[in-house]
Amino acid sequence: MEMDSPSQCRPPHVVIFPLPLQGHINSMIKLAELLALAGFKLTFLNSHHNHERLIKFTNIVAYFKRYPGFELKTITDGLPLDHPRSGNWFLETYEEAIVMKIKQSFREMMINSNPPVDCVIADGFSGYAIDVANELGIPIIGFRTSSPRSFWVYYSITDIIKAGELPIRGSEDMDRLITTVPGMETYLRCRDLPSFCRKPDIEDSTVQLIVKQTRKSTQADALIFNTTDELDEPILSQIRTKCANIYPIGPLHAQINTRLKAKHGESFDQFSNTLREEDKSCIPWLDKQPNRSVIYVSFGSITSTSRDQLVELWYGLLNSKTKFLFVVRPDSVIGKDGEGEDFVKELMEKSKDRGYIVDWAPQEVVLNHQAVGGFLTHSGWNSTLESIVAGVPMVCWPYFADQQVTSRVVSTVWKIGLDMKDVSDRKIVEKMVNDVMVDQKEFVNSGTDMAKVINQCVSIGGSSSNNLDRLIEDIRMKRLKTTKRL
Repeated sequence: MEMDSPSQCRPPHVVIFPLPLQGHINSMIKLAELLALAGFKLTFLNSHHNHERLIKFTNIVAYFKRYPGFELKTITDGLPLDHPRSGNWFLETYEEAIVMKIKQSFREMMINSNPPVDCVIADGFSGYAIDVANELGIPIIGFRTSSPRSFWVYYSITDIIKAGELPIRGSEDMDRLITTVPGMETYLRCRDLPSFCRKPDIEDSTVQLIVKQTRKSTQADALIFNTTDELDEPILSQIRTKCANIYPIGPLHAQINTRLKAKHGESFDQFSNTLREEDKSCIPWLDKQPNRSVIYVSFGSITSTSRDQLVELWYGLLNSKTKFLFVVRPDSVIGKDGEGEDFVKELMEKSKDRGYIVDWAPQEVVLNHQAVGGFLTHSGWNSTLESIVAGVPMVCWPYFADQQVTSRVVSTVWKIGLDMKDVSDRKIVEKMVNDVMVDQKEFVNSGTDMAKVINQCVSIGGSSSNNLDRLIEDIRMKRLKTTKRL
């Protein structure tokens, strides 16, 4: 009888390669663990800078020792370690600092890998990874970590420009409907386009880079989305016209929770993949608050605000008479060095009777706490999914990129929150917080209903669970190359 070769006997070796940004790492390391649970050999390739931060603030090395085939490797992000990496640093340095330095290092790692790499799952924004994988004959899947709707808008920007719907012609133009994004014609306004679309020069390098990388990602053998068929099917159908093989396997944080509990039980400790130190003192404070009485406020890992904006938000919260848990990163306040930290301390002193302010919070735990009844959010995709799964209605104050699209969908399509984009006014903050927290019946009911549906998706037999199983089997059988590219 003919014996199987060693390569046929060993588990598939998958390399997972996120962009060096918190939100991208967050979802991709969860996918890495899901594939490790399936018995794959996993290499998680992170930037030196972010790997060091994970080691500093988490138990990442000890945690992943439980998976014998799990290996953490690092690669440069193209910048010196002392670079602040704040604001739009990634887009500003992409072409010269990132692609030029990362691509060669990535290629060398793939060539020298032992065992050989059977499949790459790279961030969908990393077009150079597709080039390297195709050159080496390795199947590659793109993981688009933002929402499918924002991806579809990015993809459609060329068509929007051709139709003359961009550039935006002035502030009076902001509420004009965009009619050239298939499936979104009835609700997408100029105001809801990604923030970079507001540039008066549509030939701007940032606009062109994002369009180029989005279109390039459809050249991968397949695409993964952190969503469910139930949330985004109308747009997933549109995306399939450009990339036939897609895997909607989210929400990934709920998917990993479900599978870990099924294997290890309720008490299994899970990995918190934060690049910042969490202040868990907010949990005992929440424990003392009545059910659904607190609004949680957090604008993610890279949002920046001016002092004036922060003051308006803070006064709006105070005037709403609602208790609040407010995440204010000292580095998020635009100003001189040290000014943000002093300002945060000042706010903490003034808020102590009504609110609680921390530098960073264990967000998933907070959103699932019974005291939390609303979420004032920047509409980052991970935060949005975590809020949906927890059944917590949102007030959306988007900052940039995909967040403008998501905030519109939350309010107008899913009707599980309000959209406060382009506003930083204490009266409007007060009104919207009260609408969600006081007159909350409509949002609570719709949020609870949606949470039930989405949580069923990651249960055995649910759409996302089945799609994850299909992904695992396709990688195991290396079927990806058989996908017809359109």
